[in-house]
Amino acid sequence: MDESLKYSSIFMCMIMLLPAFSYSQTLVSKASFYSTSDGMGTPFGACGYGDYGKDVNNGEVCTASRRIYRNGAGCGACYQVRCKNTALCSAEGTKVVVTDSADGQETDLILSFKAYAKLAKHPNLTPKLCGKGVVDIEYRRVSCGYGGNLMVKIHERSKYAEYLAIVVLNQGGATDIHAVEVYEEESQQWISMRKAYGAVWDLSSPPCGDLKVRFLTSTSVETKWVQSDKAVIPSQWKAGLTIETDIQLT
Repeated sequence: MDESLKYSSIFMCMIMLLPAFSYSQTLVSKASFYSTSDGMGTPFGACGYGDYGKDVNNGEVCTASRRIYRNGAGCGACYQVRCKNTALCSAEGTKVVVTDSADGQETDLILSFKAYAKLAKHPNLTPKLCGKGVVDIEYRRVSCGYGGNLMVKIHERSKYAEYLAIVVLNQGGATDIHAVEVYEEESQQWISMRKAYGAVWDLSSPPCGDLKVRFLTSTSVETKWVQSDKAVIPSQWKAGLTIETDIQLT
């Protein structure tokens, strides 16, 4: 067997064995909240999203424990969260996007204030809910339902043409991304990017020319490589550039 195919097969098997949160899996834990000046997220989260991490999902975001963050594989995941205090909280709860990582006291999720407030049965009950500080919750992984395509942003720390870092945005929520590769036309080979942190992938001395990008994705039912003709980093890329693909991950 070709060596590259052999190691690719081994890698795929390892990915298949990684734990994943399925749609049907409901978990019990506790949740708290953090405050910002506008009640939304923070641009300094561990996923590396920048301002996107502050505004995505209208600021209804969360910081996740290590078992959910999973070294960044959980970035962009969406969870439906419901508080179990029926006197204060609604039956529906709220949907949040993982943008950061931190371990709180017995909490799996630390919600932005805007997201935490939406747990309340009525706005008038928000002060009482906040006074609790920590509440018992049920939560499960769901599709984000962005309605938008996967995007690739050239990270601000990139330096043409010595160092390329990208941030993957609009991941989808129920799909994990485990690897990213760019295609070098000259050698006709796919080159692996390094997982820097969170949703940030990087590569020193990137190839010249336009760079096709592909993603190794997994859900609770399958693992596969995903690519498209629009997932291309232009040859004259620069920091801050955002490329919208036509890939949609649920």
